[in-house]
Amino acid sequence: MGTVYDVAVVGAGPAGASAALFLAKAGKKTLVIDSDQSITKRAWIENHYGVEAIAGPDLVELGKKQAAKFGAELVAGKVTNIVPAGDGFRLETEDGKTYEAKQVILATGVAVELAEKIGLRTKPGTEPRIKTVIDVDPAGKTSVPGVWAAGTVAGCSVHTIITAGDGARVAINLISELNGERYVDHDVLKA
Repeated sequence: MGTVYDVAVVGAGPAGASAALFLAKAGKKTLVIDSDQSITKRAWIENHYGVEAIAGPDLVELGKKQAAKFGAELVAGKVTNIVPAGDGFRLETEDGKTYEAKQVILATGVAVELAEKIGLRTKPGTEPRIKTVIDVDPAGKTSVPGVWAAGTVAGCSVHTIITAGDGARVAINLISELNGERYVDHDVLKA
């Protein structure tokens, strides 16, 4: 048997990379599987707090770099199925690779096909041009225990600052559940 990750994040756009950053920084063995299809890759962004202006591809790469800095493992691939396996899930990619994780966060942007394939409850989207989203509870949990969702696919606004924040929020809720107490991550300026 190969590595079993604490959490696998599907998607490395703003929501997924932000979730992975928080998970890895909290010491969770984190895998990010990304198909390089983020709509952020087509964006020019001038409304992201703390960033004067940035090209979408640069923001995506910066987010992946931050997550990797804290130990998240990033792999290229498109997840085509998620099936229960042992105490968690087996994620299957279109190139035949498999990965195992105890928990999963879907951060697939506008794509809901994987969620629908694995039987997650969905609902109509409220954003322009977003027809369907995953139905999540206030913490980010889906209708399948152990599978969470964050960002646009979970019904958040498509704006990068909002999806990044939602990825962090869902990760903090998941970390809190795994730890059995509320998780807070605050760094202090170094003297």
